[in-house]
Amino acid sequence: MPQQSLLKGLALLSLSALLFATMGVLIRLASHSVDNVTVVFMRNLTGTLILLPFALTQGKAFFITHKPMMHLWRALVGLAAMYGFFYAIAHLPLSNAMVFTYSSPVFIPLVAWLFLKERITPLMLMAALVGLVGVILVAKPSAEMFNWLSVVGISSSFFAAMAFVTVRALTTTEPATRIVFYFCLIATVVSAIPMYWHWRVLTQQELIYLIGAGSLATFSQISLSKAYSYAPAGKIGPANYLAIIFAGVWAWILWGEVPDHTALTGMLLILIALLLCLPKRR
Repeated sequence: MPQQSLLKGLALLSLSALLFATMGVLIRLASHSVDNVTVVFMRNLTGTLILLPFALTQGKAFFITHKPMMHLWRALVGLAAMYGFFYAIAHLPLSNAMVFTYSSPVFIPLVAWLFLKERITPLMLMAALVGLVGVILVAKPSAEMFNWLSVVGISSSFFAAMAFVTVRALTTTEPATRIVFYFCLIATVVSAIPMYWHWRVLTQQELIYLIGAGSLATFSQISLSKAYSYAPAGKIGPANYLAIIFAGVWAWILWGEVPDHTALTGMLLILIALLLCLPKRR
C-alpha cells in the first residue's frame, strides 16, 4: 500500500475531478440523441477495451484478487450511481444535476465510519458541509430540482459515496488499475443486459462523444482509486467539489456562461473546504 499522503491524495483526486467534469460535457452532448442505457454501456465498454491490453500484458498475477465480492459490490454501487448521474445530466438542467452529483462527499464521512470504522472529526464534517453550500451557490438550483427526479439524484450521490469508500477499502491490497479494470469489466457485463432492448447503430459523432467520455472516465477512475490509496476517504472526499469549478470553466468556454457573484462565492467556499482537508504543519 502506498505511503499515506494527504497532498498526493488531494492532487490525484483533483485530477480525477477535472477528467470527470470533461467527461460530463461529452455525456451531455451525447445525451441529446443517445438514451441513458446506451450511454452507460458504451462508457463501461470503452473502459474495458482500454484496460484489457494492459491487463493481458501483466500476466495471470494481475487478475488474482482476494476480494472478489468487494470488487463486485464496488461495481454494482458504482454502476447504480452512474445510471443516476447520467440520467440527471440528460433530464435536468446541468446546474441542477451537478448539485446531486457532487453532494456525494457529504455522505462519505458517514459511509466511511459505517463500513471502514474511520473516525469522523468535526473538521471533516465542516469541510463537507461548507463544500455542499458552495456547490448549491454555484449551481443555483431551480424549483425544477425538487421533484421525483431528486430521488434519482440523491440516490446517485449516496451510491457514489459507497463506491468511493469501497475503493478506499480495496486499495489496501489492490492496485488502482486492477480496481478500475474489474469495475469496468463487471459493469460492462451487467449494463449489457438491457442493451438487448436498446441496441442500435450509432452515428460517427455519437461514437466520438461516447468513446471520448468512456476514455476520460476510465483515467478519472484510475486517478480516483490511486488517490484513495494515499489518504482516508473522509479527509479528501471534498476534493470532488473541484469538478463543479472545472465544469463551470467548460460551460464558460463552450457556451459563454459567465459565473455571477453568487457562483464566485460558492467557488470560494469550495476552495475553503479543500483547504480544511489539507494537513496542518507543526
